[in-house]
Amino acid sequence: MRPFPFRRRAAPDVTAASGDADLVTAVAARSTTALRILHQRHAPWLRARLARRCADADVVDDALQETFLAVWRSAGRFRGDNVAGWLWTIAVRRLISALRGRGARWVGSGIAPDDSCPVASAEDVVLLGVEHGDLGAALNRLSPELRAVIEATVLDGLTTKEAAGLLGIPEGTVKTRAMRARARLREELS
Repeated sequence: MRPFPFRRRAAPDVTAASGDADLVTAVAARSTTALRILHQRHAPWLRARLARRCADADVVDDALQETFLAVWRSAGRFRGDNVAGWLWTIAVRRLISALRGRGARWVGSGIAPDDSCPVASAEDVVLLGVEHGDLGAALNRLSPELRAVIEATVLDGLTTKEAAGLLGIPEGTVKTRAMRARARLREELS
């Protein structure tokens, strides 16, 4: 009997010095070492950014766990070189799914908190106002490129360099788009 003609790709050797794209390739080949390194490298900043959007640490932890489970399952479909942006997209979608799954209520909804609804932080209340107030409507009217820069630099508090890395664009482009976005927001809100 002939052996099965299709062989699984061998996982490339990875180390802590490996690039993110190489790690994703190794995860696609089922390297648990690569997944562990990817997790160690990206989980801290993902947790911090998710925590800015949700005050419930359990929901954030669930979303983070689901993010890396999704990475394990779909690493073979990754195309591109912006691994951080890809991870953030997965993480924020998992956070939204986790919030929906728990039947979470919006912070500041007027419902008194109980054991199932954590007390809102001041930042959550402000972000909710931004999302659903006049500024949120103005942000939604921006082009996706301008909105992404404003969300990364203003709402997430990333530096220009961090935003450039996350979005996969040069730092100068981040600065230009931020300037254009602020000008458009001033026009919209005046």
